[in-house]
Amino acid sequence: MRPPGNKNYLTEGNIFKSLVKLSIPIIFANLLQTAYNLTDTFWVGRLGHVAVAAVSLSFPIIFFIVSLGSGLTMAGSILISQYKGKEDRNALKHITSQTFMIIFIISTILAFLGFFLTPTLIGLMRPDHAVYTEAVTYMKISFTGLVFIFMYMVFQSLMRGVGEVKIPMYIVLGTVLLNFILDPLFILGYGPVPSMGVAGAAISTVITQTIAAITGVLFLVKCNRQLKLEFRDLTPDWQLIKKIFSLGIPVSIEQSARSLGITLMTYMVARFGTVTLAAYGIGSRILSFIIIPALGLSAATSAMIGQNIGAEKFERVKIITKTSAKIGFYSLTFIGLLLFIFSKEVVAVFIPGDFVTIEKSSLFIKIMALSFGFVGLQMAYFGLFRGTGKTKISMIMSIISLWILRLPAAYIFAFLLGLGELGIWIAFPFSNVISGIIASIISHKGSWDKGVI
Repeated sequence: MRPPGNKNYLTEGNIFKSLVKLSIPIIFANLLQTAYNLTDTFWVGRLGHVAVAAVSLSFPIIFFIVSLGSGLTMAGSILISQYKGKEDRNALKHITSQTFMIIFIISTILAFLGFFLTPTLIGLMRPDHAVYTEAVTYMKISFTGLVFIFMYMVFQSLMRGVGEVKIPMYIVLGTVLLNFILDPLFILGYGPVPSMGVAGAAISTVITQTIAAITGVLFLVKCNRQLKLEFRDLTPDWQLIKKIFSLGIPVSIEQSARSLGITLMTYMVARFGTVTLAAYGIGSRILSFIIIPALGLSAATSAMIGQNIGAEKFERVKIITKTSAKIGFYSLTFIGLLLFIFSKEVVAVFIPGDFVTIEKSSLFIKIMALSFGFVGLQMAYFGLFRGTGKTKISMIMSIISLWILRLPAAYIFAFLLGLGELGIWIAFPFSNVISGIIASIISHKGSWDKGVI
């Protein structure tokens, strides 16, 4: 049990303040994590639109491979949050070790497969020869560091489960600053360091992510009292492993279906030429950066709801959900308005002087921006679904949003109705609004007091 006077702010006290207190470090850490990709795009943009297109082409494929195992890190976080609410310290340590063991094995397999399948995967996108060559180089190097990406992901996810969010933020801050130094050094070259182009971007990111992973693991082995990584506890616990997979597989399916959808969307965009592909790549990166507040709020909501489920405070779960939904909708609407107004200025930072690409990417962002509030709404409800262990619901919602709404709408608008790239841009707000409404309806009809794991 928790010692007297040692208050758990996630299960007691003001809900709005607790959500904000937990969300802000997560949001900041996610912003910094996204800065890896944005920093790559910033410096690669100095090499021209071919280099930008190569990185843009690689991103959804790498995301797909990562997503296959990311659900298991989420499963570990769900279990950790509920057992933290129950104050079962032995279970926390056991889940930590078992989750790390599973993720290490799976990430090693995925890294091996991804490295050797890279030429085939890039070839399926049918890019120009110059883009193909650069993309293959970037992806192969990226896959060499996949294990370390996963190791840091599981560290960060488990720490969030117990409400410890500042340490991951500090680690990411340090490695992103290092990445910002290494990127121009390896991409453009300086002194004895030769210019390596797109390959340099991948090398600098792998180095910094490796440092982040090693730091996280050492922290759990030597410094943390709640989540203790003990190598003697790595003997497989098949009952727990089964539970982790039952929670994690729907999230992995959700993430991989999303990444496949992004890949298919990229394929459709690529049919309109390299300039449009570059415009879409920049717009997508900016979008991924802007919606991070919603993702951070979702992660905070999941951890907070998980702990309150474990503590059997079910009425508090309902209030957390309503509060999170309001925060998500209004904050993302405000951000969308700002981005709508300053879209050209933001895009120009990443590819200065290329006015055609800037114009195309700016239009893409303007069309999406005013629907961001519904993205915030949807992500808040995803936090509810995952915190209660109902990962199948968030999986189904993601599939509906992307595969039943966005992709068919993009194809119909762009090709059947002849709107071209504009039709693809329109499909984004179309799916955002409908998905947000559906998630809201499901959350109000669900019975969340049955979510105890």
